Amino acid sequence: MLASTKLKILEELIAGASKEELAWMGGYISGMLSGGAGVPLAAAPPAKPAVSKITITYGTESGNSKKLASDFAAKAKKAGINAKVVSLDQYRLNDLAKEEYFLAVISTQGEGEPPAAAKKFYDHIHGNGFKLDKLKYSVLALGDTSYPLYCKAGEDVDQQLEKLGGQRIASLVKCDTDYESDAEGWFGQVLQQLTASAAAAAAAPAAPAAAKKPGGKRIYNGTVLANVNLNDRGSNKETHHIEIAADEIDYTPGDALGVIPENPLREVEPILDLIGVDRTAVFPFRNEQVTAFDLLKKKLNIFYLPERVVAKYAALTGQDIPATKISLLDLLKIYPLGDASLFEHLIQVLEPIAPRLYSISSSPEAHSGEVHITVARDKFKINGEWKCGLCSDYLSQLSGDSGIEFYIHKNNQFRLPADERDVIMIGPGTGVAPFRSFLAHRDATGASGRNWLFFGDQHFVTDFLYQTELQNWIQTGVLTKLDVAFSRDQKEKIYVQHKMLKAGQELYNWIEGGASVYVCGTKDPMSFDVEDVLMQIIEQHGNKTIEEAVQYVEQMKDEGRYLKDVY
Repeated sequence: MLASTKLKILEELIAGASKEELAWMGGYISGMLSGGAGVPLAAAPPAKPAVSKITITYGTESGNSKKLASDFAAKAKKAGINAKVVSLDQYRLNDLAKEEYFLAVISTQGEGEPPAAAKKFYDHIHGNGFKLDKLKYSVLALGDTSYPLYCKAGEDVDQQLEKLGGQRIASLVKCDTDYESDAEGWFGQVLQQLTASAAAAAAAPAAPAAAKKPGGKRIYNGTVLANVNLNDRGSNKETHHIEIAADEIDYTPGDALGVIPENPLREVEPILDLIGVDRTAVFPFRNEQVTAFDLLKKKLNIFYLPERVVAKYAALTGQDIPATKISLLDLLKIYPLGDASLFEHLIQVLEPIAPRLYSISSSPEAHSGEVHITVARDKFKINGEWKCGLCSDYLSQLSGDSGIEFYIHKNNQFRLPADERDVIMIGPGTGVAPFRSFLAHRDATGASGRNWLFFGDQHFVTDFLYQTELQNWIQTGVLTKLDVAFSRDQKEKIYVQHKMLKAGQELYNWIEGGASVYVCGTKDPMSFDVEDVLMQIIEQHGNKTIEEAVQYVEQMKDEGRYLKDVY
C-alpha cells in the first residue's frame, strides 16, 4: 500500500497520461519487477495496420455520402492506411475484381433506387458473369425511415456483393437522416478490423455499435400563421408562402422541412364506402392503434400506387391485374376487394405516405419561433382532367391556425460560408426559397460578405416572387446585385443562364475572389444548363481550355464553393 503522498503523485501522473504513456509506464514497472530496475523500456512501436490500402466509394445525391467518405478516408490515413476516395460514377468497373478492401457509402432515392451517380455501378454488380472471391467489403446505407423503401439501394448493394463472393468486413449499417453517430460507429468497426493484427483482433472487444437516438426524428406540432399566394392575378402559377409557428424549432439556413400530407376527403370517403369497413374500427399500424378513417386519411398512400403494390393487391384478391400505376379508389372500382374483412390485410399491402421536402425560406435569426416554406402548387392533366400533387395541394389549402406536423431535414451540404465571404445564388422559381433564408440570415447577423442573386420566372408582373423583400434588400445593401430573367415577357425566352453569360466577366471576378456559388431549383434542365454556362464563363474569362474549366468547377465542388440543392 502506498503512502497517501505517493498515492496522490501516482494518481496525478496517471490522470494526465495518454494511452501510450500508460503502456510505457506499465512496461517500465514490469521491467523493474523482473530485475531490470533503472533500465527504462523503449515505448513499443505502434502496431502496423493489417491492411495497407482501401478504396472508399460513394453514391450521393445531396452530398452527404461524399462528405462521409472523405471524412473516413482522413481517419484511415491517420491510422496508417492509404485510402482512395472515388465517386461511383467515376469508378472504373473493371477495377472491382481487383479490389481487396472496398467500402461503399450509398444513399437511396425515389422508389428505392440508387442515386443517378451510382446507377452504372448498381447495374454492373447485378449483371452476371463474374465473381469477387478476393473482395472484402462493407456498406453504409443512407436513407430516411419515413419512406417505405428505406435504404433499399444500400441493402441491394450489400446483398449483391455477398452473392458475388465478397466477404463482409462489417455488417451493413442503415442510417436515418440523423446519420452522424451511426456512420461513425460503422466506420469504427471497419477501422478496427483493418488496423488490428490477428492476435489483437481476437483479444480486443468489438467496437460498440452506435447508440440509436430514442424516438428517431423530432416531430414538431406547428400552427399555420399565414398562407399567401405569391403570384398575382393572371399568372399560370400558384406559389404559396407558408409561415408556421412551433416551439423550439431547431434549423439552419439550407435545411428543408419534411411534411407528410393528408389524403383529401374526396378520395377517402368513397374508398371507405367501397370497402364497407367501419370508419371507427381500430387496426394495428406501426406499433400504434389507428382507426380505418385515419389510416386512409393520414397514414397510407392511396394515390398512384406503384406496380409492386398493385401486384400484392392482385395476389390478395386473387385477380389478374396488369402491371400499372393506379389510385386505390380506381383500383377498387375496377377490381373490388370483395370482403371488408380483407381490409386488415390491405393495410399490410399499402405503403405509408412518403414525406415531401421543401427548402426552408426563413432564418431562425430573423424569424424566431417560425419556419417558412415556399410551395408551388403542382397542377397537371391526366386524360384531360386537371389533377394536383398530393402534398402541394394539401399545403396550399391550409388556413390560418391550422395544425401541421413536420420535421426538419438537415442539409449540411448546403450551408452559408463564413460571414466575410461573398455568395452567388442562382434560384429561379421556388429555387429562391433557401436564398431568402440566406439573405435574411446575413441581414440579421450583419455578415459583411457580398450577395448576388439570379432569379427567374415567367412574367415580371405576376411571378416576381418576394419582389418587395428583394428590392428592400437591394436598397439596404444586403443584396449587392440582383439579376432577374422573365422568360415570357419578350419574344425570345430569357433564363437565368442568359443573365449569367451577360455578367460573365464580373461573375468570374467574384468566383476568383473566393465567392461560393449556390444553385437551387429544378434539376433537369435548369441545373445542368447553369453548370454548362458556368464552365463557359470560366473558360472564356479565365482564358482556360474546356478541360481546365471542368477541372476548375470540380475543384470548387471539392472546396465546398459550388453547392446544389436541386429536385
